[in-house]
Amino acid sequence: MAPFDYIVLIIYFLIVIGAGLFWGISRRKSNTSDYFLAGHTLPWWAIGASTVAANISAEQFIGMSGSGFAIGLAIASYEWMAAAALLVVAWFFLPYFLKNKVATMPGFLQLRYGPGVSRLMSALWLALYVFVNLSSVLYLGGLTLRGLLGLSLPQGVWLLAGVGLLYSVAGGLRAVAYTDILQVGVLVAGGLAVTYTALKGLGDGNILEGLASLKRNAPEHFHLILKKGQHLWDDGSGIAHDNWQDIPGFWGVFGALWIINLYYWGCNQYIIQRALAAPNIREARKGLLMAAFLKLLMPFLVVIPGVAAYVMYQQAAFDSPVVQSLSELQNIGGRQVHIVKPDQAYPMLLTLLPSGLKGLSLAALTAAIISSVASMANSASTLFTLDLFKTWRGAAASESQLVWVGRLAAALSIGVGAFLAPGLAHLPQVFQFIQEYSAFISPGVFAVFVAAMLFKKVSGRAALASILLTVPLSALIKWLWPQEPFMFRTAWVFVLLFGGMALSSKFFGSAVKNLDFQFPGAEYFQKDRIFRWGSGAVILVLAFLYLYFW
Repeated sequence: MAPFDYIVLIIYFLIVIGAGLFWGISRRKSNTSDYFLAGHTLPWWAIGASTVAANISAEQFIGMSGSGFAIGLAIASYEWMAAAALLVVAWFFLPYFLKNKVATMPGFLQLRYGPGVSRLMSALWLALYVFVNLSSVLYLGGLTLRGLLGLSLPQGVWLLAGVGLLYSVAGGLRAVAYTDILQVGVLVAGGLAVTYTALKGLGDGNILEGLASLKRNAPEHFHLILKKGQHLWDDGSGIAHDNWQDIPGFWGVFGALWIINLYYWGCNQYIIQRALAAPNIREARKGLLMAAFLKLLMPFLVVIPGVAAYVMYQQAAFDSPVVQSLSELQNIGGRQVHIVKPDQAYPMLLTLLPSGLKGLSLAALTAAIISSVASMANSASTLFTLDLFKTWRGAAASESQLVWVGRLAAALSIGVGAFLAPGLAHLPQVFQFIQEYSAFISPGVFAVFVAAMLFKKVSGRAALASILLTVPLSALIKWLWPQEPFMFRTAWVFVLLFGGMALSSKFFGSAVKNLDFQFPGAEYFQKDRIFRWGSGAVILVLAFLYLYFW
């Protein structure tokens, strides 16, 4: 990188840390509502920007670009179907959460099912955030800094962890959310710069010709709905992988992916926490609608560059810098072969940018990583402090004590994630690792949430059984049918557990005894004109995309 790129990157770091400390420290109060939920004052534009910033991280910029390199546009279904899922969450899920004034998702489950379910879920989510999400995001970020700045993988990981630690631990959700507004602007600008440069290079100065070049040279990469055996991927080892396994056609996209997306966007603490911090449901809905529009844009920032890198790799000379960046020499069966590393696609594209834009794009990637690290750490500390520590200490825990415990929990979460991150270096595609292992938990948890909203007689024992069974049942199906796509496994586990809860509610359930839980009235499900028109626009865009790229 040129000196000017380092200047851009350093300026970005200083602005982010300064803005985070300003919003978090100068405007905070020493109470849990302000630290964990920004005092219920987040406006819709902060909710929308922060929700997307929490989601868009290295797993998208690097992991999803890597999957775009290997799979193609089909991986964009995670982003585009998420836009539809956000509309469902805004209309159907939020009334239950805001009516009951919950601060955490386990807190919602405690109101509905009792403390046993709540504590178990807090522990499961803490483990998932730290051991899967935080570690993988920090690993991918460290991987990029290693390639561009010459840092070692652990040095890059700890640098990112340190910046995220500085403002998220000090300032809480307010610092994270308002800083995310800046982060979203930077990551969109930087992502567009990478896409523009890649398409301009492939189209000899014309980005439309560059896009046409992608479709001419990689037509198999432009299908949203894959058929079995339609698109095989070989990383150079000689063993072909059917990409249908990762995005299994119609039933995967319009069936199982709904379970994954609704769980992620509607039941996931570090995502939904922004909407919980809204002053009212109308503001929360507008925020999630804004997030839905931003999700429509994301594949053009993260998937198209991956496809462009694939075309560059196919057209490059064997000893070119592009090939050297995207592959590594390995000994397989006594012979030296070049193994393609899809997760290197985005870092490779960054090296092609001119001075200034390279610094901006690296700042965008860093923004995405740091915002997600800060969001996960804040939510992990919220779960630990409000659902575990406060329950244990009871009335003896003061507000200021809870805030300090929250800060300590956030710092420990980031520290453990950074310590584990370098150990993920052996994985071929980290994005798929995150999706598959999150799917061991998501079907049972999602079944519990949906049952809580639909069935008044479902019991806490049924919910506890569902959560306890989700991991072993997922593992059993994976062991019995190892070739079954993980999306289908997720769907089967959800159907079995949700069906069991429905039957339990009908034949063995009793009316809700916890009078603290309230089912929302019809007024909570009324949609204002902005939400109706905006939702219609999102659905029309999705219909066009799926019909055009089917």
